[in-house]
Amino acid sequence: MALPDFLIIGSPKCGSTALHDALIPHPELFLSTPKEPKFFLTDGRRPDRAHQRGPGDAHSAQEWVWDRSAYERLFDPAPAGTLRGESTPFYLWDTAAHRRIHALIPDVKMIAVVRDPVDRAYSNWVHLWCDGLEPEADFLAACRQEPERIAAGWAPFWRYLETGLYGRQLEHLYGVFPREQVFVLRYRQLIDNTAEVLDRICAFLGVATGVVTTIPGANVKDWVPDTPVNRVLRYGVRAGAAAGALVPPQIWRQGEKVALGVLQRGHHRRPALSVEQRAELLPSFRDDNALLSELTGVDHSDWQNPKGRGAFTDRT
Repeated sequence: MALPDFLIIGSPKCGSTALHDALIPHPELFLSTPKEPKFFLTDGRRPDRAHQRGPGDAHSAQEWVWDRSAYERLFDPAPAGTLRGESTPFYLWDTAAHRRIHALIPDVKMIAVVRDPVDRAYSNWVHLWCDGLEPEADFLAACRQEPERIAAGWAPFWRYLETGLYGRQLEHLYGVFPREQVFVLRYRQLIDNTAEVLDRICAFLGVATGVVTTIPGANVKDWVPDTPVNRVLRYGVRAGAAAGALVPPQIWRQGEKVALGVLQRGHHRRPALSVEQRAELLPSFRDDNALLSELTGVDHSDWQNPKGRGAFTDRT
């Protein structure tokens, strides 16, 4: 039975892709392809279309690995003696996933990557905006629409605020798993002290340290300005994504590459989140940041600062 020995969890845009790619070269580890199978978000059934109604959701859901035998096959190529792992950020957010994981692999180790929740929410919105899927050009307006989007059945990736409530998510996870099976990692640590953090993660997993010391380039998209031409292109991307739900996902992915190549032309640098924009969202996370600090014993009060840390490219 080929099932993972460890999982990289945490909210999207917290650095799970960078961590996943950094661990791939380690000879004692095997990381799945695809990176995010999302198996434990399902209950052994195809994703419910009622919860995949946002732009692009239905075609993306076709790529979820929901069948257990198919999930196990992802780990069949693992060399003997290696530890198997996969990286689905939403496993921290989805409390039902906590129970499913425990039922199938109760001894699994988990690495929960967290990031300043306002910076994370903005990065999440930028990602979907630059992919042509986010219809709202105003970040704060998109955040205010979150309750309506949830009620309408948009997928988890659209929950800019809710997926950043790590305290309540970790509190539930600690009620299902022993704390010693969970390594909580701040995105800032991964970027600022890469080699040291990777060694700590390898020690947590029980494999050799000093083997992996760097992370790959940032997963940051070129900014897409809100111009009349781009609005037409973005509408085309969303229409194509809707049609893509009716064909095999690899067909739409090929068409998407062409469309995004045109949309993301120009190599524009994304605008920074303003102090005023950040100030509007800080109250949404104050209590949860305090809970996270209490649970982990690590002070996260710096996340309440009026100025965030920005994207990887801003920091480097």
